[in-house]
Amino acid sequence: MSLADDSGGRFADRLDAGRVLATRLAAYAGREDVVVLGLPRGGIPVAAEIARVLAAPLDVLLVRKLGLPQHPELAMGAIAEGGVVLFNEDVRPYAAPAEVERVLAAERRELDRRLEMYRAGRTARDVASRTVILVDDGLATGATMEAGVRAVRARGAARVIVAVPVAPREACDRLARVADEVVAARVPPAFRAVGEWYVDFDQTEDAEVVARLADAAR
Repeated sequence: MSLADDSGGRFADRLDAGRVLATRLAAYAGREDVVVLGLPRGGIPVAAEIARVLAAPLDVLLVRKLGLPQHPELAMGAIAEGGVVLFNEDVRPYAAPAEVERVLAAERRELDRRLEMYRAGRTARDVASRTVILVDDGLATGATMEAGVRAVRARGAARVIVAVPVAPREACDRLARVADEVVAARVPPAFRAVGEWYVDFDQTEDAEVVARLADAAR
């Protein structure tokens, strides 16, 4: 793992976070085998800046959290494009099987809707035998990112690097078990929320995601 402490302070915004992360990924610059994939929505601006600095192609990887029905912010699992389903077995038992199926069906519909909107008919970037840098704007539990890692593994990625501006040590340790490398610019000893590490953490809108992906495709 390549982890830093919190001594650098907060990021100005997601683009600033992307530039900071890109300096820690300099070894991958200019390589023809590298693809940068951002998790929407907040991971896309970070990933776009990394892709720009590294001169690498950019695409999106769709992942959706499966929230516990009575506490939607608590992840009982996650899904990713390609049919990947990952459950947190410490949390899933708190939902009845029928509730789990309802959440799963709803998130699959939303994943498909976003895929159609974000890719606009474009095919996904080929990641077979490539080095994939998976990017989000931060990690909390790491569940959705783990689903993303498993999704690109299933598509034949040769090497998977998880890159995030900020994450708790526990999430980094979790991802280190499934990814080849974890790069985090801030690993605060007392992590509470991703948003606390940004001056500007306004929500990334669908229009920005669509625009950045369209620019990358051109």
